[in-house]
Amino acid sequence: MSIVNAKDMLLKATEEKYAVGAFNITNLIQMEAVVETAVEKKAPLIIQTSVTPSKFLNPKVLVAVYRTLAESAPIPICLHLDHCSDVEYCKQCADAGYTNIMIDASKQDFEENIRQTKQICDYCHGLGNISVEGELGTVSGVEDQVKVAEDEAALCDPEQALKFVDQTGVDIFAPAIGTAHGVYKTKDPKLDFDRLQKIAEMINGKQARIPLVIHGGTGLKPDVARKLVSLGGSKFNVSTDLKHALIDTTYDYISSHRDEYNPGKIDIAVKEGIKAKIEYWIDLLGSAGKA
Repeated sequence: MSIVNAKDMLLKATEEKYAVGAFNITNLIQMEAVVETAVEKKAPLIIQTSVTPSKFLNPKVLVAVYRTLAESAPIPICLHLDHCSDVEYCKQCADAGYTNIMIDASKQDFEENIRQTKQICDYCHGLGNISVEGELGTVSGVEDQVKVAEDEAALCDPEQALKFVDQTGVDIFAPAIGTAHGVYKTKDPKLDFDRLQKIAEMINGKQARIPLVIHGGTGLKPDVARKLVSLGGSKFNVSTDLKHALIDTTYDYISSHRDEYNPGKIDIAVKEGIKAKIEYWIDLLGSAGKA
């Protein structure tokens, strides 16, 4: 029950109009904090790693820690590789034991995006309990290895979206609707709610079959986040918020304890800072008690 892929938990979220938090972690303290908070809130959970920290920490190490934490947790937990444009690394992480893989071929032309996404879908589905996320259109901003300038970003075409999910066999779909990675440059980013609603109706109108993903959660106002969920977003990615919590908490602790050399106390402070952020997002997305 605890070690699962993302699709089933997200189909449930799609049907019941809430979203599962997909939280990007960059170290093992963050992973522990995310799991502990989700367990306390009785919320389903997706642990995400971007490619750079995944390579730095080693996918086999991450999977070993993930399985150790998830096996004893009374909630469904998925380990997700986010925004990987390298087909071979997608396969490597699937082989290591990740349970959801995002192949991001969104910068390729439409047909090549379909080809690469289908390749990873076929590979992961052949291995067993691994779901696959694909993206159409490009999300602007910076997140680890992902860098897309605003003038390079392109919104998802609803007609192409339907063709994309049908031809790739993808389990989860991320349509670009104007959200951005990193920190938003404006307090009111222009999001295309109508586009998201149309895509949701075209793909999931008759029945929930392909959960939709919202990238770039950090910085969105609560009412905006809730609206995106109500329109069909059932996987909600949060990364930058957790990085800020880690760095700010570390800085604040060290600054106020300059005569102290106890890394364990820094870890405790960081864990508490991360847990507060995760609790906020779980409550906002409506996933508390849904495990």
